[in-house]
Amino acid sequence: MLRCAEELLVPSTSRVELYAAIRRDSRAGVSGREIERRYKVGWRTVKQALSSAWPQERKIYPPRGSKLDPFKPAIDAMLREDLRAPRKQRHTVKRIFDRLIDEHGMTDVSYGRVRAYVAERKPQISAGTGRVFEDVFVPQTHRPGMEAEVDFGEVSVRLRGEQVVLFLFCLRLSFSGRAVHRVFASGGQEAFFEGHEHAFRVLGGVPAGKIRYDNLRAAVAQVLGFTRQRVETERWTAFRSHWGIEPWYCRPGEIGAHEKGGVEGEIGWFRRNHLVPVPEVESLAELNESIDHWDLQDMDRRIGSRPRTFGEMFAAEKPLLQALPVEPFETGRWFTPRVDRYSQISVRTNRYSVPVRLIGRRLRVQLHASELVVFDGRTVVARHERLLAKGAVRLDLDHYLEGLLRKPGALPGATALEQARAAGKFTPVHDAWWSAARKAHGDRDGTRALIEVLLLHRHLSHDHVVAGMAAALHAGALTADAVALEARKSAETDHPEPLAMLGDSHRLGRFTSLTERRLTHLPADSRPLPSIAAYDDLLPSRRARRGGGIGP
Repeated sequence: MLRCAEELLVPSTSRVELYAAIRRDSRAGVSGREIERRYKVGWRTVKQALSSAWPQERKIYPPRGSKLDPFKPAIDAMLREDLRAPRKQRHTVKRIFDRLIDEHGMTDVSYGRVRAYVAERKPQISAGTGRVFEDVFVPQTHRPGMEAEVDFGEVSVRLRGEQVVLFLFCLRLSFSGRAVHRVFASGGQEAFFEGHEHAFRVLGGVPAGKIRYDNLRAAVAQVLGFTRQRVETERWTAFRSHWGIEPWYCRPGEIGAHEKGGVEGEIGWFRRNHLVPVPEVESLAELNESIDHWDLQDMDRRIGSRPRTFGEMFAAEKPLLQALPVEPFETGRWFTPRVDRYSQISVRTNRYSVPVRLIGRRLRVQLHASELVVFDGRTVVARHERLLAKGAVRLDLDHYLEGLLRKPGALPGATALEQARAAGKFTPVHDAWWSAARKAHGDRDGTRALIEVLLLHRHLSHDHVVAGMAAALHAGALTADAVALEARKSAETDHPEPLAMLGDSHRLGRFTSLTERRLTHLPADSRPLPSIAAYDDLLPSRRARRGGGIGP
């Protein structure tokens, strides 16, 4: 408990960290009065901290400058010179103070201020000189359920035929060695949070002690020299407060890499054993399903000469983990971009399409690690897989169909059409039907007929619409109504190979009219055919037909 009070004395302390400390002490059983006395706050502050990990917004004032600021570079230069100077011929604070006055014209700065800055800065500059024995490793004993390590690693994957670099998140329990992995399109804060959330759900709890981290930008806003003190990002502080995470930051640079060597080695082992050769997948969801399966297989592994497997040791460790919180934490980031005249929005240097009816509107966008969801009010109007490269564009052809109905001539050269072809959504069957429709109805009307067919994808599955197009093309019925009829017929029969129907005419049968289709669903009629012989008496006689009258 004393540690919590000490942390508040660090200059980087923010109100978010104060809330996190209050929530942590409350979970440990500290009374509200004791929390008020310890942190010198009122009961309202304690109540607000326990109700939400996020404090109310307060006006942020810019930091005040110091008269010493113009002379800090000169002080740093003197301290760096001391790294190469003999031990007995280095600057004292008095000598630095005198040189600042004589050589740099410093005035109105007290000796105490210079001494405080040198005391803070000198260890930071001398910490990277390599004068300590960095090659000494001390064996450690990890208690079950108390410690874990987290890190990201890069992996190469062939995603839909293109080789890309993805980010592999790993959380590893130090006692059992049980690790949980997850692949994301980026290594940003959204992936950092979602990786934690996934790992805690899989493990069924949160480590009760410390979790080791390096200086990831998702968690650390500023490293205070070469110490372990960090200025954390506010979202990370609120996130770890919500989950009850106690972070422990490694020293910056390569000198601190060995402090979380377990997860470093785990990422390398996983990459060599499960991602060689380079896997080929169609989506990140498919790859993550395989990773979850590999994680379960690795439960039978052993580390070195350990007598028990990961699974056996984790079974003893799992009951000692902290319980998961009941309420969820929103890991996504919210944006409010405006839709431009190209029916696109810009998020993190990339552009995504939305329906054309929303041009000029300001929408709410929730950005996740691997997905982007667009809301109009509370309604989801678009959903895209997150782009990997900067400055890229992802367009959905369905978003432009209403506009293309008015401008059918824009379809042949549309970027959205090229992306649909590359993704396999616009198939050769579409092209064949479109070509036949333009030949039969002309370019404008044939293209409009195709757009009406593409609108069917909103109500019917892709395979059934393609099957309907193939059947209609085989029968020569080049209208959207005919495609809709055959698509619904395919949905009812659930044809297993709709894409092969175009070249397999013996499976198609003849084209079915709407009336005949309805009659086929009626039960068989076993009644005899009706007779019309009684109506013959109403016909005129042959004599009357020859022109003779009907006499007595």
